Amino acid sequence: MVFAVILMGLTPSFLMVGLGGIVRNRLAPQAWQGLDKLNFEVLFPALLFFAASGRPIAVADLGCIGPAVWGILALAMGLGLLARRFGPETFLDFAGAWQTAWRFNTAIAFVALPSVGKELTGQMAVAIGMAVPVANVLAVSALSRGGSLSLRQTALKVALNPFLLASVAGVAVGLSSYKIPAPVLAPAEMLAHAAIPIALLSIGATMNWRALTRLDLFNGYLCLVRLVLVPAATLAACLLLRTDPGFAAVLVLFAALPTASAAHVLASAFGADRTLAATLIAQSTLLSAVSLPLWILVIKLVL
Repeated sequence: MVFAVILMGLTPSFLMVGLGGIVRNRLAPQAWQGLDKLNFEVLFPALLFFAASGRPIAVADLGCIGPAVWGILALAMGLGLLARRFGPETFLDFAGAWQTAWRFNTAIAFVALPSVGKELTGQMAVAIGMAVPVANVLAVSALSRGGSLSLRQTALKVALNPFLLASVAGVAVGLSSYKIPAPVLAPAEMLAHAAIPIALLSIGATMNWRALTRLDLFNGYLCLVRLVLVPAATLAACLLLRTDPGFAAVLVLFAALPTASAAHVLASAFGADRTLAATLIAQSTLLSAVSLPLWILVIKLVL
């Protein structure tokens, strides 16, 4: 039953990626790059803002959830760095792939959450709201340094990154419990709804489909970090610290999410190998169709 629920939730994403592969030759490469730019500057920031601001955030929740999800991101980043010696030659291309070890798919989080417990939606929203800014700071910092930018240029890139600005603004709105008037919010909401479909189409259009079934050492290790090692370490820590079962379930599910479509958008924006990033996203998402239901079963049996 759990497998069926998750697979049904992932099927539309799989189909959109497949459609992108079918229609890739209908648009010139420059057109796909233009769509990536639109996603990076406008659509995904709108989506991130809604993910963080959609529900009120209690200040008390930030003190426990924030450090926990930041620790998960740091662990994934550290484990992913071990792949440097057998990864791409240039650090920029490595950084574009490396970020997939700690980035996470927000949409799949809310697809999978009902299988764990609908009452945990609020905690997951806070976890995502706290994690998105940090994940983006880490990714932008790595990609900026990979592009040989100075420290000042890197800091400026991080500070002005649309993903970061949208995430911080969303958390601020969530903390304030301010309800944005519907007429003002409606255009931004329409943009947010377009982000994931366009990103999935672009992934399918730029992905090396033959590599999808041939996981090499580098890609396989990053997927192992994202889907197995990090959630396993998170579960072990929760059991050792006797974490509240509901909170622990949120953390393990968060740690087990496949990487985010935004990783491809960000890699493309910085000039990293977008084909490698797109392939890693597809591999992570496809493998999560098996790994995520298994982790949900573990959550139900152990926590």
